[in-house]
Amino acid sequence: MTTPDPGPLVIVTAAVIERDGMFLITRRAEGAHLAGYWEFPGGKCDPGESLVSCLTREIREELDATLEAGGEIFSISHTYPGRVVELHFFRGTLTEEPRPALGQEMRWVRRDDLQSLDFPPADAELIARLRSGDL
Repeated sequence: MTTPDPGPLVIVTAAVIERDGMFLITRRAEGAHLAGYWEFPGGKCDPGESLVSCLTREIREELDATLEAGGEIFSISHTYPGRVVELHFFRGTLTEEPRPALGQEMRWVRRDDLQSLDFPPADAELIARLRSGDL
């Protein structure tokens, strides 16, 4: 018996941006994979693109801001129907005020309020660690 192919591997980066005890999150647009879920801003890496280059490019495209990327704080692989997502979270600092350049919803959320919002399943362990103060 053969194991079904889980689909293509998608490498994604996301920025964990904290300011004044609050985290910057955005909502996935209608028509996107996992539409309507909240997420830490970032996106898919292009072939051959480094993780940090991907992250800084995505933040520029999504938030019209420059990100100073810190170190990677957490990574996880998660299998969704039709794809496997390898997700890399980095600490980051913005050098200017972000604005939702793609029309997406954006908000700053307190650590304790993260659990009350719908995040993709791949983010669950990160959210738990942030809430417990492990990260």
